[in-house]
Amino acid sequence: MNILILGATGFIGSVVAARLAADGHAVTGLGRNPGRAQLKQPAIGWLQADLSHMTKPEDWDELLEGQHVVVNCAGALQDGLSDDLAATQTDAILALFAAAKRSRPLIVQISARTAGPAGDLPFLATKRRADEALAASGLPHLILRPALVLGRNAHGGSSLIRALAAFPLMLPLTHAESPVETLSVDDVAEAVSRAVAGNLRGDVVLAADEALTLADLVRLHRQWLGLPPVRVIALASWLAKPVTWLADVAGLLGWRSPLRSTAMTVMSEGVRRAKAEGALPATSAAATLAANPSGVQDLWFARLYLLKPLVIVGLSAFWLLSGLIPLLVPAQASTHFLPFMPEAAATALTIITCLIDIALGAAVLVRPLAKRALLGMLAISLAYLAGGTLLEPALWLDPLGPLVKVLPSILLTLTALATLDER
Repeated sequence: MNILILGATGFIGSVVAARLAADGHAVTGLGRNPGRAQLKQPAIGWLQADLSHMTKPEDWDELLEGQHVVVNCAGALQDGLSDDLAATQTDAILALFAAAKRSRPLIVQISARTAGPAGDLPFLATKRRADEALAASGLPHLILRPALVLGRNAHGGSSLIRALAAFPLMLPLTHAESPVETLSVDDVAEAVSRAVAGNLRGDVVLAADEALTLADLVRLHRQWLGLPPVRVIALASWLAKPVTWLADVAGLLGWRSPLRSTAMTVMSEGVRRAKAEGALPATSAAATLAANPSGVQDLWFARLYLLKPLVIVGLSAFWLLSGLIPLLVPAQASTHFLPFMPEAAATALTIITCLIDIALGAAVLVRPLAKRALLGMLAISLAYLAGGTLLEPALWLDPLGPLVKVLPSILLTLTALATLDER
């Protein structure tokens, strides 16, 4: 069969795509940035598209031509610079359903539990509207409602659980006793495979038949990472509010933190799925982790995950202060240029370099600009070292170390570049 997968570059979508390709189907993956996925999964055809711009039925006509199945693995947690929930999870998907009525492919919708007190959150409300439209469309369909999905890779909530599990000396948790149900990402792929084979339709819950607390799940991941047990420190929920607020601000700048308010609200209720007839068996958390033994790369990832935002913020502060402080005393800051140019030119050059530093320090906080800002930081740092070495080599011996201090900044910038990718 010809199968189109939306969000095929994501955590769930990439596994589903690999499984369906292994089943012998002709799979086409849709993603915003599929270049790297094309290198990793060359057996799959890849198309670049942004769902938030595909909100009319005619936007889907060409993509749906010849497709027998469409699997929607796309989604976003919260509105921000990088995501538009209404456009991505509702408008685009309703347009897809309207266009699909001509050829009537099977639609597989990867959804979530949309009922309950958190159901009014935009993340769940937009999912629910798409689910209801699909159920009423008359199209052949399957709506899958998985619990917290675990796998060899990690993304979002599962990344945060790994990071918390690697926390030194203790496990600081809010909502430590919240119930969490899980399953393996391979269980999701299996359900989709069964649907494509014609053996599964309707509205299906996916969760392992076990009840863990968040603390249990984090301890299990700590054991998986090969770290000794430590005490869980249950934190009051109000202590997490400043972190959640900062994560929401980061979301407005394009960063997709799992500590945003939507995720924390859902976690306060627990990640549970109402048991229903037709619920499929799923793999327990312990079995999922045991089937994928951790390596040192997993430990590195877990330890670096919470350091990454600190690295970005630290670099931003360093460059902003490097630009702002000299602007307070431009005449004094320009003294290094005076042996090589007139005073007016030295002052102008000082102001220009300060503005560049400020621009880079601000730009690195904006996710779509972060990579270019980091590369700019490297270029300016290397130019500064080269210029200082050629024009005033004595600065290497200066007690305040103006040139020596650039070296750790370069290393921190390289670390930020190495950990910048989200998936």
